[in-house]
Amino acid sequence: MKKSLPGVALAATLLATGAAGAPATAEPARSTASASAVASAPSSAGTLLAESWRPPLSTRGRYVVDADDERFKLKSVNWHGAQGSYNGSGDVNDPASHHDAEKSDQVPLGLDRAPLASILADFHRLGANSIRLPFSNEMLHDQRPVPDAAVAANPAFKGRTPLQIFDAVIAATTAEGLAVILNNHTNTSRWCCGLDGNERWNTSQSTAQWESDWLFLAKRYKDNKRVVGADLYNEVRRTVMDDANWGWGNDHDWWAATQRLGDRLLTEANPDLLVIVEGINWQGIPTDLTPHGRPTLEPARELSHTLVASDKLVYSAHFYGYTGPNHTGATGTGETHDPRYQELSREELFRTLTRQALFVADDTRRHYTAPVWISEFGIGADETNPQGRTWFANFVDYLIEHDADFAYWPAVGFTGHGRWKLLDYDDRGNRSGVLDGDDWRAPHWRRLVDAPGRTGAVPVADTWDQLTTDHTDFVQSLRVRAKGDWDNGARKAACPDGQRLVGLSHDSGRGLCTDTGARGLAAPGGALTVVTDERYVTDGDWAGGYTKYQCPADQFMVGYSVRGRALSAVLCAGAGRALPKSGRTLWFDRGDNRPADAPGGEFARGAYKGQCGSGEYAAGVAHSGAWARGNKPAALLCRTL
Repeated sequence: MKKSLPGVALAATLLATGAAGAPATAEPARSTASASAVASAPSSAGTLLAESWRPPLSTRGRYVVDADDERFKLKSVNWHGAQGSYNGSGDVNDPASHHDAEKSDQVPLGLDRAPLASILADFHRLGANSIRLPFSNEMLHDQRPVPDAAVAANPAFKGRTPLQIFDAVIAATTAEGLAVILNNHTNTSRWCCGLDGNERWNTSQSTAQWESDWLFLAKRYKDNKRVVGADLYNEVRRTVMDDANWGWGNDHDWWAATQRLGDRLLTEANPDLLVIVEGINWQGIPTDLTPHGRPTLEPARELSHTLVASDKLVYSAHFYGYTGPNHTGATGTGETHDPRYQELSREELFRTLTRQALFVADDTRRHYTAPVWISEFGIGADETNPQGRTWFANFVDYLIEHDADFAYWPAVGFTGHGRWKLLDYDDRGNRSGVLDGDDWRAPHWRRLVDAPGRTGAVPVADTWDQLTTDHTDFVQSLRVRAKGDWDNGARKAACPDGQRLVGLSHDSGRGLCTDTGARGLAAPGGALTVVTDERYVTDGDWAGGYTKYQCPADQFMVGYSVRGRALSAVLCAGAGRALPKSGRTLWFDRGDNRPADAPGGEFARGAYKGQCGSGEYAAGVAHSGAWARGNKPAALLCRTL
């Protein structure tokens, strides 16, 4: 599809210094290609940027932070090309068969026209602090050297495979202080996005291959700490026959696929990576007679991701003025009468952007609260439609107002070959674009990059996470995973390490976790107790006539298991201190029973829910096997922390 620096003073300094010099020699972990051919000291701008932040990155509430817990706002550009440019028909060797006649040869665009150091210097001048670097799965496996013409301005790259050039580009980019976020853009090396065989992560390949390729890359760059994120797949959308979904549990379940891969990346490959999940880009058949639309991140309100490391999740979304919440962006065939984003009033646009995506960052103390990265947006320098220009100005206003992380699409292109790029290079390496001349987008870009926003240290935020046993086990505690199967045959759920269970649904198998009011409650290496009977009910009958699964003294609930809708066991963890025994019985078998402000958000829509207060811990669950009760959770024992 067509698609800063920390503080104004630093941005101004980088713009003034530019970037003299070539990239440094650092080679990614497990890389098979040497970057020494392009080695040199980092530029002064690169040194300054590198000194302004310390990897790895993580999250605190709605913000991305660096290793010093300082806000690191993603002020990014997309450097495309390694994902492929072929349109899918015609001679693949003919530039005319490639998008905008920009034949990339599966390497980042522009290496045939400008030295790598010059391109990176221009990224500094743009004010970017991070690069979204798309790739295709096909590129990773292509062992053919790229044509010499594809790297004419960088002769040291001649004879290298696309992946070896990708290695060298990453090494040079990170040596310049720029953070790199890897983006799996396509399965095959074709231009995105339509009915092109790249609609899903597993359209032209298996899910197993997709996971294997990601694990390979995450391990490959593990020792390069400025490779900070894994953007798992681009613009998941409908194929001719069916849709991707969010939470159905089948082979097209985008939520389940990203939940599983995110955990695998963090546990098997690189625990430092940000895991970036884009919302579903399109569902349905776009006609005026059939349901269709752009779900984006709206499904996360009711089913969000809970990774084994809760501070590694970032959500993302894409917006272009010519598309719409229910408009594909097509003109003519495939066009519906739904409004495009650029046809919405400013107020309607702002409401729609919040509803579709930015609510995730704006809503605090919810299970879905996370940073939102608008990882693609853009418009052409040759745009003459007043609606399009107004949309772009309004969109930039919105990003500034919400202090949102962003990435412009695309950064680099060829002069005379389309006008969407921020930087164009002609065949002699001369640059044009927002840094030169009278590009109407330049003032909007500059005010976006220079906009004031949250800076400095970000305090620790309360964490809320959702558990679900809809289709399989959901044990998000590494400590509990190490324990093994603690209730064979049942579906098991456990909170991430450092959190406690505070909420349960009556009959949907979902739960709610938090660390609010008691961070570090668990004793390091403390006991884990599986409770399947009433042996620990020693201080009074708190749910007469019901079976009570209660934690031992000085332990608190961190998990549970179910068989169908029936409670099977509870899992308790030992606290690092004595826990009070005073508390209350909280019934939820006939209606919701939650704190007035319902912190954590809707974690089990359509089911009755019980939730202890933020100053309490759950010490037990009551259930009954009497007729029509089905041993479903009916009451929580909530005790004061």
